[in-house]
Amino acid sequence: MTDARKAAPTGWDYAAYAAIPYDGRRHEIIGGDHFVNPAPSLYHQQVSRRIQFQLYGSIELQELGVVINAPVDVQLGPHDIVQPDLVVVTRERKHILTPIKVKGTPDLIIEILSPSNYDHDLKTKREMYQRCRVPEYWIVFPDEHQVLQLVLADDVYTEHVETDSITMAVPPGKSVNLTDVW
Repeated sequence: MTDARKAAPTGWDYAAYAAIPYDGRRHEIIGGDHFVNPAPSLYHQQVSRRIQFQLYGSIELQELGVVINAPVDVQLGPHDIVQPDLVVVTRERKHILTPIKVKGTPDLIIEILSPSNYDHDLKTKREMYQRCRVPEYWIVFPDEHQVLQLVLADDVYTEHVETDSITMAVPPGKSVNLTDVW
């Protein structure tokens, strides 16, 4: 499977999503369509852990919010449920955290590209995150050692490519040293 595959016709919501039996794969609902993704590679997981470790130190340990790693359900709307690699929710938005999922728009979503999810994260999810007004979205290119930082301005993402260090928009001034990630 080279791309996330659409697995069913439109109309899926959280109730239908929650009824999917566990099969070890990652399921997502975008615009009511059901997508299935394979498990990430070991390198993908290492990159995720290294980013999470830095965010944990600068956000959670300073009580500015929480950093959540996959798998976690993020319900952005009735027909948009995804499982990003990493999610940051600031303390001001902690009300969107429920015991079973994130219900609402997090401050930052991070997706790490794999051959199986390349187009899905770059196109499908990017369009959905912009439509759902996710304030900041990082697309991590582990093989290229760079991050595409997308920050929402007037309902449209502005792009910045970072290779050495990336600084979050919210909370402001918090950064990840990318040289420690690769």
